[in-house]
Amino acid sequence: MKRRSFGCITLLLLLAATVSRGQQNASIAATQLATLKKDALANVEGRTKQVQVMVDTIFSYGELGFQEVETSKYLTELLEKNGFKVERGISGIPTAWMATWGEGKPVIALGSDIDCIPQASQKPGVAYHDPIIKGAPGHGEGHNSGQVVNIVGALAIKDLMVKNHMKGTIKIWPGVAEELLGTKAYFVRDGQFKGVDAVLFSHVGTNLGTHWGGGFGTGLVSVQYNFYGESAHAAMAPWRGKSALDAVELMDVGWNFKREHLRPSQRSHYVITNGGDQPNVVPPNASVWYYFRDTDYEHIKSMWDIGNKIAQGATMMTETTTDSTVLGSAWPGHFNKAIAEDLYENAKAVGMPQWSADDQAMAKAIQKEIKVPEQGLDTKVAEMRPPGNPALNQGGPSDDIGDVSWNVPTIVLSYPANVPNLPGHNWVNGIAMATPLAHKGVLAGAKVQALTLLDLMVKPELVASAWDYFTNVQTKQEKYVPFLREQDKPAIWMNKATMDKYRPEMKKYYYDAAKYGTYLEQLGIKYPTVRSETSSNASVPDLTDDQDEPALSLPSDGSF
Repeated sequence: MKRRSFGCITLLLLLAATVSRGQQNASIAATQLATLKKDALANVEGRTKQVQVMVDTIFSYGELGFQEVETSKYLTELLEKNGFKVERGISGIPTAWMATWGEGKPVIALGSDIDCIPQASQKPGVAYHDPIIKGAPGHGEGHNSGQVVNIVGALAIKDLMVKNHMKGTIKIWPGVAEELLGTKAYFVRDGQFKGVDAVLFSHVGTNLGTHWGGGFGTGLVSVQYNFYGESAHAAMAPWRGKSALDAVELMDVGWNFKREHLRPSQRSHYVITNGGDQPNVVPPNASVWYYFRDTDYEHIKSMWDIGNKIAQGATMMTETTTDSTVLGSAWPGHFNKAIAEDLYENAKAVGMPQWSADDQAMAKAIQKEIKVPEQGLDTKVAEMRPPGNPALNQGGPSDDIGDVSWNVPTIVLSYPANVPNLPGHNWVNGIAMATPLAHKGVLAGAKVQALTLLDLMVKPELVASAWDYFTNVQTKQEKYVPFLREQDKPAIWMNKATMDKYRPEMKKYYYDAAKYGTYLEQLGIKYPTVRSETSSNASVPDLTDDQDEPALSLPSDGSF
């Protein structure tokens, strides 16, 4: 009996010592973490010039989805020079890649989009519509900045990990063709996130922070319906033709009548991508491209099913046939509480950038130009938005990061590299994106991303909390069911013709960081150029084919 008592006492003493050592290690870790965070911030700050060069370079490429050739080449070569192993062409997408550095757990993946917007070419720093190349694409969403946030933040932490002999794996990947919702579901389907412990995504915004939960925005399926008929001379023998275009138009009429009987939260839109060749030939083939959006999987799938039925009805009325091609998809996002709360504390610690008088002047000039309140730029970190109420969600935009968020604990960092109250998907959203305003906002975002990445690397309890929320809250009732069908493949042919048309001229305006301090300097743009000044201050000189770079003759001045 005495021997048993002695054994119990010994065991209790051992347990107490273990707990004490655990508490001591936690205390030491907290002290070390504070030092590491200070070093991380200094490391990011030391990359201020790199931020500017990267932001300006990617802005100058202005590549549409699936055609981000120069952007991907630039980023992957930069990552390889910094010790990352790069796998190119993942999921059968030529401009997609996965860059990996480090070893062991945890495995943290950082992602951001890289594509731009059609017809959004715009001279940076010019607070009115003034395209670099009329009709060309441009960064009217600000996707030239997110990978800079991730890569600069990751390189800062990589250096600390090497210096302090820390284990862990960093992955960096691009959101290719996000404006088409074209790739992330394929990344998920192909297992690109297997073994990943958390995903830190970044997206340009006007403040610094994040949110968690669901109940915001929509998901969607992007579907092209292709109709097939029979051609005939439209004047001599129209009765011998079976018009695919008639089928397209009848489908559109049917869908527009159906809208009245769909939920207010739905958003559906279409464009006719092929309406035939010429009026005197009955069109033997035609196509219409639909986005079916709603706030949850069941209603998105229901809209898609309705679209299929209406398409079949159109074939019956026109004696044509049809098939469909999925061009993209996105689940409504749901974001992780534990990581979001950690990031928000880091955002408060970093704080908003110190905007200059020129930054504020440009922001207010842009707001004046588009006739919204001239509030300028945010100066304080906003409160973290609480989760939305799914029952009150009345729709909105979509992002295929939603598919990732239902497979790995994920959050989205918003960083202040643009101007509040802009319309989105518009040339006006590109004005700030290669200016000091964007450079400062990206630097702030990189600091927050670095601190959050560091927390995930050194706090196993944070990773455990993230997975606890993911498993026991987020996915306890609702499970991910992909919209992609087995036969669906990435639409890698999209936007090729447009980029083939504009790229030769756009190449003349690629940023040359070896010769010019900033892209504004290269273009000869005074910052900021506003309506009160002559537009000639922002002129880009005409370039002839035999010039290697711009011959500057003008003064230079430097849901998401």
